[in-house]
Amino acid sequence: MIFDTHAHYDDEAFNEDRDAVLRSLAEHGIEAVVNVGASIQTTKNTLELMKKYPFVYGAVGVHPSETAELNDHLFDWLRHVSEEEKVVAIGEIGLDYHWDEPEPELQKAWFVRQLGLAREKAGEIGGVIHCFSYSLEMAKEYLNMGFYLGIGGVLTFNNAKKLKEVVAYMPLDRIVLETDCPYLSPVPNRGKRNSSLNLPYVVEEISRIKDVPAEQIIEITNRNAKQMYR
Repeated sequence: MIFDTHAHYDDEAFNEDRDAVLRSLAEHGIEAVVNVGASIQTTKNTLELMKKYPFVYGAVGVHPSETAELNDHLFDWLRHVSEEEKVVAIGEIGLDYHWDEPEPELQKAWFVRQLGLAREKAGEIGGVIHCFSYSLEMAKEYLNMGFYLGIGGVLTFNNAKKLKEVVAYMPLDRIVLETDCPYLSPVPNRGKRNSSLNLPYVVEEISRIKDVPAEQIIEITNRNAKQMYR
């Protein structure tokens, strides 16, 4: 069955039918979902989803664009909830200088502290490069560092030539599936709300590129996800 390694089912796009969508996943071949916090509030939302649905796991953390909200008290809270059994990762964390705020030094400071929290949880830093869509050269660097690459709906886009080259090159044991839902729906649903129900389209495209049966893609990526989040 399919493992969706990165989703945002707490997003307001699911407010009208969240429960129905989530309860439909198993019958459509979706075994597990990792819902990812990107702020204190969305991390709290993630914890609630984890408690309600046995197949939903969580990543807790604060995206660089939201780090201005952090303080020592909230960071201690993040450390506390990261110890919950179904919390499998620290994320989304990193650096993002696209906007002028929060200032780079603040982002760096909280990134270092959250990275330390990830080390406390996992022992060694590895993990996944989320929504990978960069060059083959960049992919090679990340793969050599031991990262998995999260592959989602962008792979099905006609203009995703670089990403198709990356998937053709990379070994199957470094691919994990993700939606980033409600964003980045694959063809033929591009532009519509995304969900884990669309991942078979991504599987089909990987299968075509790698010339490997879809069932094998599902089996291997499921195993990769469980190994990554062990």
